[in-house]
Parts: sequence; C-alpha cells; structure tokens
Amino acid sequence: MKLVIVAGPPSAGKTAVIRQIVKKFLKTDRPAYLKIDVVKAFEDEELREEFGIPARKVYSGDLCPDHMGIMVLRDAITWAEDLKAGMLIIESAGLCLRCTPYTTQAFGIAVLPAVSGSNSPLKMAPLIALADAAVVTKADLVSQAEKEVFRECIRSVVPQIDIIETNAVQGTGLRYLFQAISRYPGISDAATITLRGTPPLGVCTICIGRKEIGWQHHFGVIRPLDEADNIYRGD
Repeated sequence: MKLVIVAGPPSAGKTAVIRQIVKKFLKTDRPAYLKIDVVKAFEDEELREEFGIPARKVYSGDLCPDHMGIMVLRDAITWAEDLKAGMLIIESAGLCLRCTPYTTQAFGIAVLPAVSGSNSPLKMAPLIALADAAVVTKADLVSQAEKEVFRECIRSVVPQIDIIETNAVQGTGLRYLFQAISRYPGISDAATITLRGTPPLGVCTICIGRKEIGWQHHFGVIRPLDEADNIYRGD
C-alpha cells in the first residue's frame, strides 16, 4: 500500500489536489482517505459520496492536527490495509506551518496557493522543507513573473524539490505528480515508519493551560519582548 501525506495552509486547495489523485488512481489503487482537522470537516463525506472510497476523519481539538496525525497514523494504516486499499491518503489541516507531518515510507506533498504572495514559501519553509513535491495551486490566477518568483522562493528552501503548478479544480499539469506517486514505493514495514524531521520544541506552560500574560508568570519555553527579533531555538 502506498502512503501519501498532503499538507498545506487553509484554503490552499489540498482537497482539490486529493480529488484529482483519487480520480487518477481510483481503479488501480482503490485509495482510502483520512482527513485530520481541528473541530469540523466535511471532505471525507464529499469524497466518499463522489468516488465511493473508504473515508473517515478525526478531530484534533486542543491538539495540533499535525501531531494528531502522527499519533493515529499506525491505526490509520491498519484500517486501510484491512480494507485492502492500495493507497492511503492523509490530509492534514497544517495550521501552524511549523510542523512537517511527512514520514518515512510516505510521499509528502506540500500544497501552496500561488495567490498567497510571492514570498509566502519563505514563511512556510518548515512545511515545505521535507516534502517530496510542492504543488502550487491557483497558478492560473497570477502572472508569469509572479509564478517565477514564487518558484524561486520554493527552490531557495528546497533546491531540488519537484514543483508542479496547477489549477487543481481542473487538474491541469498534475500528470507529473501522478508519475511521481506511481514511482514511489509502497510501505515496506509500517512498524519502522518515523517522522522525517524533528518536531518543533513542543510544550510550554501556555500549552498546558496557564492563562497569565507575561513571561514572568511562566517557565520552560519563555520569550521576553527584547528577544523577539531573533528566531527562538530552545534553551
């Protein structure tokens, strides 16, 4: 079974890209789909109704959706394998843009909207850094010059990454993505799957529920204002 993990900012067109992947591999791989969101999602119902594929969702609630995805991934693989699926597609909400939900033995896709601004890939660098492919959606809505700047910003993060520009609703240009997915090997041993990268520094006292403002009321991961110009790398 192939494992495909799709991440990107809200409204980037992740589900539109996934819809095209499902349409392409429906007869050959019988995809299964898992949507990970925070409080509400409907994509599983839409894909199940449109394509008749096994689809489900899980809500992360107070937990980061990318972290939630890693916690439930083993269960999701077992679920899809029990259904004899040839491909499991995971769609993560990808809200903080700092986590990289891609794992070993999975084909990672970062979905980036061209209309988000020419320099936005630099702001989403951690999300892109460990992906196998960057799919630039809504590419038909920007000028050629804007597309070239966007592409170069992506390459400044990951020089060798595959960049696919598309109007995902129509599926233009996605044959290169389909070829890459087809060439990617399936899961060899689910027990050995791990995250590709190290997650960001995780828990601070705000994360565990303290509400007081000001670093003086917290401990562990703290940031005074006069250090705000520097990227925090932990103690």
